[in-house]
Amino acid sequence: MSWQMQEAKNRLSEVVRAAQTKGAQIISVHGKDTAVVLSLADYRQLQAQREPLGTFLMRTAPRDLDIDPDELFKRVPEIDRPVDL
Repeated sequence: MSWQMQEAKNRLSEVVRAAQTKGAQIISVHGKDTAVVLSLADYRQLQAQREPLGTFLMRTAPRDLDIDPDELFKRVPEIDRPVDL
């Protein structure tokens, strides 16, 4: 369900109960969806699904690429610029 901010403020207890029984409650400001109220159980479930960034990067890293790291990170002199000291 969607709530306008002022209505959600005035009926916070109802918004929280709805989040517990009916799922996420969307709060909008000036007609634009802005926030979500979740039950604690839903929030904890989302947190448990999070994967550390390092694990994600290792899992999704391209494998078996024939790339020379020295060539990949080689400085390109054509893009140097003079520096006034």
